[in-house]
Amino acid sequence: MAQRPTLAVIRERTYKRRDAWWTVWLVDPLASRLVWLVAPWRWVTPNRLTIGAFFVGLGSAYCFWQQDYTWLVAGAILYHLSFVLDCMDGKIARLNGTGSLFGTWLDYVFDRLRVLACAIGLFGGQYLRTEEVIYPLLATLVIFMDMFRYLNALQMSRVKLSMKDRLLEAAQAAGTKKPEFVEETDEETPAYPDADPTQSAVDVHGDFRTKFSLFVRIRNLLLRQRIRAHVFSGIEFMMFVFIVGPMIGQIVATTIASSALLLAFEALLVFKLWTTTKTYNRRLKKLQAKATTDQAPALV
Repeated sequence: MAQRPTLAVIRERTYKRRDAWWTVWLVDPLASRLVWLVAPWRWVTPNRLTIGAFFVGLGSAYCFWQQDYTWLVAGAILYHLSFVLDCMDGKIARLNGTGSLFGTWLDYVFDRLRVLACAIGLFGGQYLRTEEVIYPLLATLVIFMDMFRYLNALQMSRVKLSMKDRLLEAAQAAGTKKPEFVEETDEETPAYPDADPTQSAVDVHGDFRTKFSLFVRIRNLLLRQRIRAHVFSGIEFMMFVFIVGPMIGQIVATTIASSALLLAFEALLVFKLWTTTKTYNRRLKKLQAKATTDQAPALV
């Protein structure tokens, strides 16, 4: 059996620099101790944890399907446990260096299937109990919101990568320093402490920070606690739908409110991306203009 790492080492090597507040406050303290317990056991792999989390999630869906309050509470507890196991797979991968591309795919697919199963279990069970059409509608809403947030995040990542690539190409054509694409900074951390001296910083969120300084101050306060500014993300959405709603007996109200909050924060991300593209466009035009000016004498 391998040597068991300390909790301090586990926190340093497995905690994300920023994460959802639900994860920081309600998952990491438990998940890190479970990782400490199982880390020396080499048969506990990220993929096995992912599969285990999925089957615990199916157990949660089964409990939801039973409809009454006691079963709903059991389903909520199992859903939280499923999420803890889901977080452990990434921590074990980072701690032991055992992550893989297939594991990334497996984690993503099983997460989506778990949401689908739990949505059918929770809202399907309540529909059988009450025959109220609101429940299948809410199931459709939850599945749609889960799909939308992941597609939105994927497309945003593609847009950002495209901006980075085009800025690099334009900088090379203009003969300037290679641009460093700076996305997030806080007031206590240098914008780019490890920047390559041959690079020039491109602060693509400058416009957003200028217009929303209060938001930035709140964000910086959250970042000091490792909490990302996107305070109602897909994680909080699922936890409120599948844990908070069933436990307080307010499934409909909690699901509707959670959907509205998630949409609001996704809209904020879209607006932030829009301001980013404006900054990017200005920077790109300057580089293209410089490239044109530098090439002009050679054409004479």
